[in-house]
Amino acid sequence: MIPLLHRTVRPEWIDYNGHMSEAFYVLAFGHATDALMIQAGLHSAYRESTGCSLYTVESHIRFLRDVPAGAHLAIRSRVLGAAAKKARFTHEMYVVEDASTAPAPDAAPVATTELLAVHVDRQAGRATAFPDPIRDRFSELTEPAPEWAGRSIAAVG
Repeated sequence: MIPLLHRTVRPEWIDYNGHMSEAFYVLAFGHATDALMIQAGLHSAYRESTGCSLYTVESHIRFLRDVPAGAHLAIRSRVLGAAAKKARFTHEMYVVEDASTAPAPDAAPVATTELLAVHVDRQAGRATAFPDPIRDRFSELTEPAPEWAGRSIAAVG
C-alpha cells in the first residue's frame, strides 16, 4: 500500500466561490502522483540516470464536495495496473482531522481522479517500456479498482 499524502489547503487555493479552486485539486493530486512515482522506483535518481519519466496522458477528476481554506487533506493512491509502457492509477482526496490522520473507514472522498500515464524516454521523445524492476514494483502495488473508476463523463441531453 502506498502511504497517504497529507496537505493543508492554503488561503491562496481558495477561489471566488469561497472553496478550493479546481486548479489546486490538480496540484494536490499531482503531488500524490509524485509520491506514487517514488514508491514505484521512478524517483529523481531513476529519472536522472535513465532520462525516462512518467507522463500523464489522460485524467478524469470528480469534484464531490467543497473544501474550505485550512482543511487538512489526506490523499490515498492506488495502482490499478501497469502494462509494458503505461500505468493506470487513482487518487482519492479526503478531509481529515489533522495533517497526520487517516480518513475514517466510512469517510467519503471530497474528490477523486483516475489517471493513465505513459513511461517516456525524454531524449527520444517517445514511450518506452518500463524496466523489469519498475514493472514488478507496479505489480506489487496493484490493488482492485474502486467502484467509481473507469466511468466516463455523462452525456448532456
